[in-house]
Amino acid sequence: MLEASHVYFHQAADVLELPKHLRGILLAPFRVIKVVVVTEGDDGKLKHHHGFRVQHNRARGPMKGGLRYHPTVDEEESTALANLMTWKTAVVDVPFGGAKGGIDCDPHQLSEKELDNITRTFVGQVQDVIGPTLDIPAPDLNSNAKVMGWIMDEYSKFAGFSPAVVTGKPLHLFGAEGREEATGRGVMVVLEEALKDQKRSFEGLTVALQGFGNVGSFAARLMAEKGAKIVAVGDHAGGVSNAEGLAIDSLLDWARRHGTVNEFPGGDAFKSDDVLTWDADVLIPAALGNVLTGDNASDVRAKIIVEAANGPTTPEADHIFKQRGILVIPDILANAGGVTASYFEWAQNIQQFRWELDRSRAELTRIMQKAYRAVAEISRRYQVDLRTAAFVLGIRRVGEAAISRRCYTEVNHLSAL
Repeated sequence: MLEASHVYFHQAADVLELPKHLRGILLAPFRVIKVVVVTEGDDGKLKHHHGFRVQHNRARGPMKGGLRYHPTVDEEESTALANLMTWKTAVVDVPFGGAKGGIDCDPHQLSEKELDNITRTFVGQVQDVIGPTLDIPAPDLNSNAKVMGWIMDEYSKFAGFSPAVVTGKPLHLFGAEGREEATGRGVMVVLEEALKDQKRSFEGLTVALQGFGNVGSFAARLMAEKGAKIVAVGDHAGGVSNAEGLAIDSLLDWARRHGTVNEFPGGDAFKSDDVLTWDADVLIPAALGNVLTGDNASDVRAKIIVEAANGPTTPEADHIFKQRGILVIPDILANAGGVTASYFEWAQNIQQFRWELDRSRAELTRIMQKAYRAVAEISRRYQVDLRTAAFVLGIRRVGEAAISRRCYTEVNHLSAL
């Protein structure tokens, strides 16, 4: 993932004509934190994990990014994701830099008490380098609103009442209306804008989805409400299809009760990976990274790909999609609704003033539409794909902020691009 993010960065840097040493400066993290997390398990034995927080760039504001709990969490993955967060926050023009991190534990093998203890121990070790004006974590893989509440509580022991230290908290604990649906809603909004450019709409559009978690399920419901037919959904356990369109509300209820879409009675079963090459107008990978590769890119039948997941497309697959004329709406634009809504939550926490849900939805739609239009304009201006255009926009905005804060005359030309 780190190598892929660098490939995409350098494609945009070529457009901006950035010298090699400046590219190195922009790619290098501001700070990398690695801590040892030692806790006592329910059985009285010591548990030993590693915690990571990579703070990539703070030119545009406090750093922002998720905290994931998974055995594969390491410094390289965290660096790649922090890097992408820097460009993502800049693309949607919210006042954050990029960060990412996590703990190499498996929450499925831990009791709630053990996970709480690991979380609080980690917070105690990084509390001096996170905070509402420094670095604001959020939920990510295997972390959730409950975990964010623990982080807020533990950090507040050191700094006093600080709800703005994390976003994605429960509503009853200073969370924000609309945060849970925001990433899926953002996916719907940018796809709608792309369809407008093609003088099309959601009516009758066929969509295949990989992943039916928070992002995929909200995106599916919102698109179906606008007339799209969700013809295939695949997840970790299997897939289900219906050429006339799946009944999304029923599928949501099934997935909540069974933890998978597999064996849903309202459609035909298929092998989950087959969803990536399904015969549909739009493909939305909304689960894992690196699922679209050089091996399967030539078999993809969709004409539009919306990257709801982080890093689902390898550079080899991306090259094939360009050659085939497939429109790819990149992750740093397509799934930026989540960090946009996190900005809303952070702002409300700082102001101690709650927004109504309608306001959050309207603001999210406005920001995502504006971001898509800015990326599309750069794409037309420089005759590049949307991914390169999004990176150009993100790099340019970060560069402009750095120039304005310090006298970096060598890169003043960024302001004119």
